[in-house]
Amino acid sequence: MILNSKTKISELAKEYPFIIDFMPTLSPEYKKLQNPIIRRTMGAVATMEKVASIGELELDYLLNSVADEIERQTGKRPEVDLGVPTGTVSAPETAPAPAAAPMSQDERKEALKAILTDLHAGGDTDELKTRFAETIADITPSELAAVEQSLIEDGLPEEEVKNFCTLHVEVFKEGLDKGDVPSMPGGHPVHTYMIENRATENIVAELETALCDLGDHPDADAFEARKASLMANLEKLGQLNTHYTRKENQLFPTLEQHGITGPTQVMWAVHDDIRAAMKDAVSKTESGSAQEAVSAINEVNVAIKDMIYKEEHILFPMSLENLTEADWVWVRKGEEDIGYAWVMPSTGWEPEESVKAYDSGDMTTTSYVNLDTGALSLEQINLMLKHLPMDITYVDDNDQVAYFSATDDRIFPRSPGIIGRQVSKCHPPKSVHIVERIVKAFKSGERDVAEFWLERGGVFVHIRYFAVRDDEGTYKGTIEVSQDLTELRKLEGEQRLLDWE
Repeated sequence: MILNSKTKISELAKEYPFIIDFMPTLSPEYKKLQNPIIRRTMGAVATMEKVASIGELELDYLLNSVADEIERQTGKRPEVDLGVPTGTVSAPETAPAPAAAPMSQDERKEALKAILTDLHAGGDTDELKTRFAETIADITPSELAAVEQSLIEDGLPEEEVKNFCTLHVEVFKEGLDKGDVPSMPGGHPVHTYMIENRATENIVAELETALCDLGDHPDADAFEARKASLMANLEKLGQLNTHYTRKENQLFPTLEQHGITGPTQVMWAVHDDIRAAMKDAVSKTESGSAQEAVSAINEVNVAIKDMIYKEEHILFPMSLENLTEADWVWVRKGEEDIGYAWVMPSTGWEPEESVKAYDSGDMTTTSYVNLDTGALSLEQINLMLKHLPMDITYVDDNDQVAYFSATDDRIFPRSPGIIGRQVSKCHPPKSVHIVERIVKAFKSGERDVAEFWLERGGVFVHIRYFAVRDDEGTYKGTIEVSQDLTELRKLEGEQRLLDWE
């Protein structure tokens, strides 16, 4: 190997692995190279010239020091090419420097990944913004999503990516702002999301106006006078949950079918943070001090506006770039099952392609299915499941959602978008580990039942999971059963006579 200014640290480490432990002896900045994620990202694009700059070392000192260490370890010194010696007359100023070759897609991805890796390692945000502007300058939403997903696949926890996602946007904001905000015809799912965003902004603006009137140090009496108005707007803002739930159950599963998984799980986790922040704001406005309430509402406003930016500059453009017209038809068909926030879809969108709606077969057929204790038609089976006073979801032995009962009053929202989806992707990121533990215990035969109960808006909900096994005991899937037991818990004594009066 010839060592020169263009030698990449990744190439050097591959041939001489001991160099990674040697580098921090030259500069403490090189301790980052001992992190395998940084080594696979920044190291893949960082040349020795760049490495010398990071460590604030002269290039010739760095190259010769590395060569000395290689000779000490192997007994053979590599050739060092210092290029143009110091003091050599440079080319005339009138001679333009050759233009740098444009980065390939892989090089862009690795350079972007290196910037985010440095950010997670504690790098200065302003310095990284400058580095981005000088080396890459622009970024597409799909590139940012791909880089975040790559970091997760390299072992960076989703929780950490979530905690840093606002900083990710800040670093790349100048590049993201160069892209156009989507403009879709009425009725298209993106159009509906965006008119919901405009409605959200109106409510947030009313809250901000009230907070502005109260000032940074709100007077208790002035706060009491505005409390009813604040509570009314926070209650209206609660419909935002439907906006997020529709993304989680329809848009996210469709993106996952195209291999986009990490960013959707990160955004879902941010949804949950916003939901928790809204609950906190309601609680503190109801019973907290004026200062606590104002701070909590401010936190909600900032988080919601940040999410709108991420949707319109990252999520929606990325979705439009990756999903087909048929995908969008599928997304639209399932939205009615979740509902809308404040608005209804308008008209105007005429898809270029058609896609077959989810169809569970001809339910009017007269053929019967033979069961262990009788025979029912497909229509009868479907109607029976729909009329049971509980929600049922069936997950097959490949951990994919195969069915959910379309009852009129579901406790937890479901839409056709989850059919075929991995069950781990159907739950908030913070509870995925619980789901995975249950399924693992069911598959191993360690357990057959798991149950939970909780209060939800005054409703007592009982949730049970059952392992499904065939006659030989082979695991075939899991049934989730959720039931509203609020009224049943109130029953006392007996009722033996019909009471329809």
